[in-house]
Amino acid sequence: MNGNPMIKLNCAVLTISNSRTAANDTSGDYLVDQLQRAGHLCLERTVSPANIYALRKIISSWIADPRIHVIITNGGTGYGPEKNTIAALQPLFDQTITGFGEHFRQLSFEDIGSSAMQSDACAGLANQTVIFCLPGSTNACRLAWTRLIRDQLNSQHTPCNFADHCATKS
Repeated sequence: MNGNPMIKLNCAVLTISNSRTAANDTSGDYLVDQLQRAGHLCLERTVSPANIYALRKIISSWIADPRIHVIITNGGTGYGPEKNTIAALQPLFDQTITGFGEHFRQLSFEDIGSSAMQSDACAGLANQTVIFCLPGSTNACRLAWTRLIRDQLNSQHTPCNFADHCATKS
C-alpha cells in the first residue's frame, strides 16, 4: 500500500440473466455489498435479459455517464445460446485488460478444474470506465472480487491499480 488517499469510486452492477430477478440476485447482492465494504458507492444496479442490444444500451449509457467509474457485470460469460455478454460488450471496449480473463480462469481452475475453460470472463476500459465481466455464480463473483478486482479498485494498492485511472473520468 502507498500513502495515497483512498478514492471512492462510483460503480454500477449489472446482472445478466433470463431467470434472475432483483429478489433472487445473490451475485449482484454480493458485488454491491463488497463494493460498499471497500468504501465505494453503487450508483446503478439492474438485472437484464441476455439480449445483446439491451446489454449494449445499458452499458453504453453507463460508459457515457461521467459519474460511473466502474461497471461489474455478472452472468452470460460462458458458452451457449443465452451467453451473450462478451459478444455484446467487447465491441464497446477501447482497450481490453487481457490479463484479467487469463488470471480469472487460472484461479478458477484451482476450484473447478477443466470447467474453468468455459468461462469467458473478461475486462476492459471504455471512456475511462473499467468494466469487469464475470460469470453469474456467486462463487465466481467472490473469486474475482477477492483475488483480482478488490485490490485493483483500491487507490492505495501498489505498484498500480485502476482506481487512479478511472477516477479521472470527466
